[in-house]
Amino acid sequence: MNQEIQRRQFLQISAGGTAMALGAANLMAAQCCAQPTTRLISPGCRRTKVKVARIYVAGPRTDWPRPGLDLAAEVRSYQPVFDELKDELKDVEFTVDRLITSPKEAEAIQEELKKADGVLVIQLGITIHNILVKILEAGKPTVAFAIPYSGHDWASWGWLTKQPIGAHFDAILTSDRKQLAAAIRPIRAIHHLREAKILDVTERLPVEFAKQMKEKFGTEIKQVGLKDVEAAYNAVDEAQARAETDRWIQEATKIVEPSKENIYKSCRQALAFEKMLADEDATVLTVDCYGSMWDKTIRLPAYPCLGFSRLNNIGLGGICESDLQSAMTHIIYQGLAGKPGFISDPTIDDSNNSIILAHCMAAVKILGPEQQAFPYKLRTVHERQEGVTPQVRMPIGPKATQAKLVDAKLMVYFTGQVIDCPDCERGCRDKLTIRIDGDGEKLWRNWSNGLHRVTCYGDLHKDLERFCRLTKIQLVNEAV
Repeated sequence: MNQEIQRRQFLQISAGGTAMALGAANLMAAQCCAQPTTRLISPGCRRTKVKVARIYVAGPRTDWPRPGLDLAAEVRSYQPVFDELKDELKDVEFTVDRLITSPKEAEAIQEELKKADGVLVIQLGITIHNILVKILEAGKPTVAFAIPYSGHDWASWGWLTKQPIGAHFDAILTSDRKQLAAAIRPIRAIHHLREAKILDVTERLPVEFAKQMKEKFGTEIKQVGLKDVEAAYNAVDEAQARAETDRWIQEATKIVEPSKENIYKSCRQALAFEKMLADEDATVLTVDCYGSMWDKTIRLPAYPCLGFSRLNNIGLGGICESDLQSAMTHIIYQGLAGKPGFISDPTIDDSNNSIILAHCMAAVKILGPEQQAFPYKLRTVHERQEGVTPQVRMPIGPKATQAKLVDAKLMVYFTGQVIDCPDCERGCRDKLTIRIDGDGEKLWRNWSNGLHRVTCYGDLHKDLERFCRLTKIQLVNEAV
């Protein structure tokens, strides 16, 4: 029984998704405190959509979940859910949409599967093991989705993930069909990493790490110099730079230390950063701002902090201190959650099992480029008492995830709840206090691989688990 899903229905869905993507991009351009000149398909990706093979699977037996199961009706039952998820999946193109009932049919579409970024397998009926194995032979990241009563095959999936053929396989077993979006998130993150290009403004590129990321994910890391920044800075239109300056000043709740001229320089450089990314077809920029780009002989036109915040606000990436590990983590967050990260230098407070995250750069749109802007003051960089950075009043109450991709084999993380956004003249300008899920003392005793971590709003630990599962990375919770 081989029934291909009606192509016209899926073409209509695809066209609607494209319209949604264009509408979201225009909305983002209209609402950001800084007007972008690029159009993003989704936060962090400006090239192509995520290509997912969506395969509905049932075995030859039709007596479970009930005799005489109408497979076409089962397939149709999922369409309202995908319609409801269209905003979250607006950057996804289902390049294969099939109902498969035998290993032979799965083998026939191997070449199509190999062209996809990943495969979503939706189980409809019993005895699909041999079909699933044939799908996994395509070697693509694959997530199976099974609601209760769809079959007993799940009993072997734990074993399958430990086999060589299941190295890029994971599953979600739930009655909540909205978790179909969660099944696609790690595939999106992998797609983003493969298409990502990071510009590193530095005199000392860590070549070995860049090589690792290229080999593991396909991510390109390119070294650029001071002259590239200066050329882009000088090319920025004066009127646009003044308008950008006025916008940041008008939308700030207070200007504390910086002069208008310093704000202008920072805003002009912020526009230069976006131009550099556009010229290179890149999505992330980082600067060795406390090292080779800020000594006595090499000095940027302005501190990069406001420019980083602006890039994060519009769905691109601005990363402090040439921290390529944090840059990669930021890209992963954008793929999993559509939100920027907050890089920090943490300090522990065991009195209430919390960690205080501090840095002189946060995104005004910390919940994502299409979400609300949070209040900010314009301040100097605290340690240097110069430059310009937004001190953002980030939201209190939500859960948050702090993580760092250490290398091609390891990611560390922990989760917690945001309980405060301190405003005090100690540490850096932007701060969050997070009550740790787990043991704060264990966290600092387990801490390794440098000071920086990247925080994203939301409990993303399940998303990180699936991403690491599909990419064969060890995920370690530092707080347990």
